[in-house]
Amino acid sequence: MAALYQISEVVKEKSGVKRLTLTDFRNYAYLRFEPEICPVIITGENGSGKTNILEAISFLTPGRGLRSAKMADIKRLTPALVEESYAKADKSYSWAVSADVVKNGEEFTLSTAVQKAQKEYENDLRTFDRRIVQIDGQKASTQAELGKYMSAVWVTPQMDRIFLGGPQPRRSFLDRIVYSFDIEHAKRTALFEHLYKEWLKLIKSGVKDNLWLLSLEDQMASTGVSIAAARREIIARLNTFIEKEPDDVFPNLRLELDGKIEQMLDQKPAIDVEDYYKESLYHSRHLILENEAAEGVNRTDFKVYFKKKNMPAELCSTGEQKSLLVSIILSQTKCQMLDKGFAPVLLLDEVTTHLDDIKKDALLHKICDLKLQAFMTSTDKDSFGVLKNDAQFFVLKNNQIFEN
Repeated sequence: MAALYQISEVVKEKSGVKRLTLTDFRNYAYLRFEPEICPVIITGENGSGKTNILEAISFLTPGRGLRSAKMADIKRLTPALVEESYAKADKSYSWAVSADVVKNGEEFTLSTAVQKAQKEYENDLRTFDRRIVQIDGQKASTQAELGKYMSAVWVTPQMDRIFLGGPQPRRSFLDRIVYSFDIEHAKRTALFEHLYKEWLKLIKSGVKDNLWLLSLEDQMASTGVSIAAARREIIARLNTFIEKEPDDVFPNLRLELDGKIEQMLDQKPAIDVEDYYKESLYHSRHLILENEAAEGVNRTDFKVYFKKKNMPAELCSTGEQKSLLVSIILSQTKCQMLDKGFAPVLLLDEVTTHLDDIKKDALLHKICDLKLQAFMTSTDKDSFGVLKNDAQFFVLKNNQIFEN
C-alpha cells in the first residue's frame, strides 16, 4: 500500500464537488446536495435515483455522461415546482446541472444545460436540443473546456460486460481514459465524428462533388491520425505505470490497441500514415453505398489481457473481468494523479458487485488511502462498513437526499 500513500502525497490540495444542484434532471425536479471531499456513499432502493446523481456529476466533464444518453431523454417528464429557486428558473432550459467544484484549492462554478433552440432547415423552422456549458457564469466555447476544471472516472453495472460484444463501448471507454490526460482529445473525437457524418451524408446523397469529398477526407485523415497518436501515447503510459506499480490485490494487466492506424504509427511517420488514411478513405467510398463502415480510428478496438494467465479479458470469468475493470480505473486514477497533480472524482455505481469480500474491502481501503472524492452507490449500507469512520453516508427517499 506504500505506493498509494506516495501518490496521495503528490496531490497537496483536494479536488472534487462541494455543491451539486440538479434541475429537471431525470427523477429530480430540484435537488441540492453538498458532499465533502471524501468517499461518499449513497444508498437507497432500486429506482430511487442513485445512478442519476452520478450521471449528473459525469456531465460536468466532456462527453455524453456515464450512460451516453440522448439529451432529450434526461429531461424530467413530470414537471413540479418544489423550490423557490426552481420556480424562478429559466424554463427555456430542458434540464440543468450546476456544481461548485474545487481543484487544488481553487473554486469554480461549472454548469451545463440543454436549451431549446431553433434553426431553419429547407425553409422550415425546426426546434432542437442544444447543450451549453458555462464556467464561472461565462459561456464556454466547447464542452471540452470542462476538462480543465474537473475529471471523472466511472464504473457502472453495464460496464461489467464491456469485454464482451462489439468494440464500440470499449472504444468509448478508451477515449474517456485519453480525455482524462489530454483534454484536446475530446475536441478531436468530436471533430472526427462531425466530419465522418458529413462524409457519409455526402456520399449517400449521391452528390458528385469530388473536391468537397477530398477536403473532408484530408481533414478526417489528419484528425484521425492525431486521435490514434493520443491513444497510443496514453496506453503506453498506462502500461509503463502498471509495470512499475503492480497492484497487490487486483490483477496485473496489459492494454493493447487493435486498430490499423494505431498499428501503422508503430512503423511509419505520422505524415505517411495520413497519406495512407486519405487513400483508404477515397477507396472506401463504395463501401458506404453498401452500408459498410470505412476502416479507421472509428473501428479501433481496446484489448485487455490478464497478465498472469496471458488471457484476453473476454475469456476470463465474470469476477475476473470485474477485477480487471477495477484494476484499469485504479491504474488510471493513480497515473493521472501523478501526471496532473490533482485527483479525478470516482463515480462507482454498484462497484462491489461481482467482487469477493477480500477484493471489495481492498478496493474501499485503496479509495480511502488515495484521499480523493469517490461517489459510491448501493442498496446496502452495510457493504461499506470498512469506511464507517472515513466516509459520508447519504440515503435517498422520495427524490430527496438525507445524511445518514
